[in-house]
Amino acid sequence: MSVNFFFFYKSFYFCKNRLFNVIKYYVIPPKVCLRKIMIWYIIFRYMNSIVEINNLIFSYSRESGDTNDGCILHNAIDGVDLTIKKGSFIAIIGRNGSGKSTLAKNINALLLPSSGVVYVNGYDTRDQEHLWDIRQTAGMVFQNPDNQIVSSIVEEDVAFGPENLGISPSEIRKRVEDSLSAVNMGDYRKKPPHLLSGGQKQRIAIAGVVAMKPECIIFDEPTAMLDPKGRGEVMDIIGELNKEGITVVLITHFMEEAAMAERVIIMDEGRIKLDGSPSSVFAKRDELKSMSLDVPFVVELAHRLRQKGVDIPENTVSREDLVEYVCRSVHKK
Repeated sequence: MSVNFFFFYKSFYFCKNRLFNVIKYYVIPPKVCLRKIMIWYIIFRYMNSIVEINNLIFSYSRESGDTNDGCILHNAIDGVDLTIKKGSFIAIIGRNGSGKSTLAKNINALLLPSSGVVYVNGYDTRDQEHLWDIRQTAGMVFQNPDNQIVSSIVEEDVAFGPENLGISPSEIRKRVEDSLSAVNMGDYRKKPPHLLSGGQKQRIAIAGVVAMKPECIIFDEPTAMLDPKGRGEVMDIIGELNKEGITVVLITHFMEEAAMAERVIIMDEGRIKLDGSPSSVFAKRDELKSMSLDVPFVVELAHRLRQKGVDIPENTVSREDLVEYVCRSVHKK
C-alpha cells in the first residue's frame, strides 16, 4: 500500500493533466478506505493550488573572502516549502538579499532549482517541454518597465506576447483592447512608451502580461521606481486583477502594500520566517524589527498609542480599524 500510494503521490505531481487516469487505476480497488481518503485529500489540495514548492534550494557560486578557498556555494533559497492557492493574493517581504526575488524567478522558471522542485499548474519547472506553458500560466512584471517594453507603440507592445503565441489577429486586437482597458490606458494605445511617465509605463508592462491571459501574475517590486501617485495607481490595478480571479504574488519592500494582501510571507536568509494573515504577521513587531524590517505606519502608531494607554488590539493593521478603536477609547473616557 505504501509503495502504491507513494507512486500515486508522485504521479499526481508530475502529471496533473492525467489525474483521472491515475484515479481510475488507484481508486477502483475499494479495499482500503484510508487510501481513498488520502487520494481525495491530495486531489482537493492540489487542484486548488497553482504553485507547489517542495524543499526548494537555489545555490550560486560566489568568491570566498579567503583567497585559498576560491568560490563557495551560497544558498539564496534554503529549503522553502510553499503552496499558493488559485485566486489568492500573497505578498512576500524581506530585506535585500533575503531571497524573495530569487523565489519569484524560480516560480516563473527564469531560474531552476539546485534541488527540490517547483510545480506551476502541475508542470515541473525543470521540464523544458512545458516551459512556455509555465510562463503563460505565471506571468511576471519586473521592477523596471523599460526592461519589459519592447515596441515603439503602446498597442504593439501589448500585442507582442499574444503574437508570439500564434493567436489570430482578431483575438489579438481584442486582447490588446481588453488589457489596456484593464489598466486604464486605452487612450494611450497609439502613444510611444518613451513619452509616458514611470507609472504609465508600468501599467503598459502589466497590460502586456495580462494580454497573455495568465492565471497568476508575479509582481517583482513593481512600484519601487514610482512616486506615491504612481504606486497607488499600480496597486489599485493589482487589486482589481486579483478580484477578477488572477492569482497575485507581490514582491515588495513597502509594508503598506503588503497589508493589502490576504497572506503575508516574510523571508530572511533564504528561508520563510513568518507566514500568515497581515494582522498576525505584523503583530510580531519585535520579530520583524530583528530582521531589519519596518512595520506598516498604522501598526507602529497603534503600538505607540497602546504604550500611552489607548485600548487598541494587537492585530490592528488598517487605518479604518485604528480610527474606530481610537474613537471608542475617547468615548469611554
